Amino acid sequence: MAERCGWCGQEPLYVAYHDTEWGVPEHDSRALWEKLILDGFQAGLSWITILKKRENFRAAFAGFEPDVIADWGAEEVERLLADPGIVRHRGKIEATIANARAWREIEAREGFDRFVWAYVDGAPLQNRFATMAQVPAQTPLSQQISKDLKKAGFKFCGPTIVYAFMQAVGMVNDHIVTCPAHDRVAALAARGA
Repeated sequence: MAERCGWCGQEPLYVAYHDTEWGVPEHDSRALWEKLILDGFQAGLSWITILKKRENFRAAFAGFEPDVIADWGAEEVERLLADPGIVRHRGKIEATIANARAWREIEAREGFDRFVWAYVDGAPLQNRFATMAQVPAQTPLSQQISKDLKKAGFKFCGPTIVYAFMQAVGMVNDHIVTCPAHDRVAALAARGA
C-alpha cells in the first residue's frame, strides 16, 4: 500500500506542497534562492508556518528578487519588522538582504543554480529510506555546502537548513520508498527535469 511521507500530515496545503513541489528538481536560480531564504526563516519554526505565510513573504520581499533586495537597507528592515504577514525576526530579515548580495555575486560569477547543483554533479541523489526516522537532519555534504555558503557571505544557512533546502529543491530525493512521490521524483531526475 502506498504511504505518503508522514511529515505532511493531512493539512491540504502541506499535502499539496509535498505532492507537487518537495523533492522536484529546481534549477531556476531565483527560485533556488527563495527556497533557501524560506528555509532560513523556518529555523525554530515548523515548515507549515512558513508555507502558510509564503505568499505574504513573496509580497513583502518583492517576489524574492535578489537583485532588488540586495539594494535594501534599514528602511526596508523596519518596514518588514512591522509586517504581521511574515516572520518578524530582525536577524533573519537582515540575513535575507545579505544573502541577496551574496547570491548576486555567485550568480554573476557562475550562476547560483550551477553553484548549488555542482555539489551533486547536476544529478539528484536518490535515497531509498523506508521510514522518516531514517532520513537524516544533515549530512557531510550539507555541512560542506553550509560552510561554503557562509564563506560566500550567506547567513542562516547551517547544515540542517541546507539539508532541508537540498530536499526541497530535489538535490536529494528523501521521499520514503512507499511514498507515491518517490518514484515520480526519481523519474524526473532521470529525465534531467
